[in-house]
Amino acid sequence: MSSELLFSTIAIFLLAALVPIGMVATTIFGPRSSKEKIKNEAYESGIKNVLGGVDQKFSVKFYLIAILFLIFDIEAVFMYPWAVNVRELSWFGLTEMVVFILLLLTGLIYILRKGVLNWR
Repeated sequence: MSSELLFSTIAIFLLAALVPIGMVATTIFGPRSSKEKIKNEAYESGIKNVLGGVDQKFSVKFYLIAILFLIFDIEAVFMYPWAVNVRELSWFGLTEMVVFILLLLTGLIYILRKGVLNWR
């Protein structure tokens, strides 16, 4: 067996053993939780009493904005490698990127027409 393989095997076993040892040490030496009533209450950004039931309606606009941000953020991730290799890709790469941007622009126009970004 080569020395690198032996070292890797030992390192993996040590790491696998350190995780449970750390968990047990935290349980033994860590702070004890108090049984006070206030300790077990839900804390929601300083709000003492949350009003409303669990079946109340809420706006999903923040969720939609987050998803749209991710979509257009991923666009930048795909455009970066293209920008690095733009000279090597020549006209074929330019054509692909134009089609890609047009598809995303079509999606953005659709989103604007649907009024997703309008805050009422």
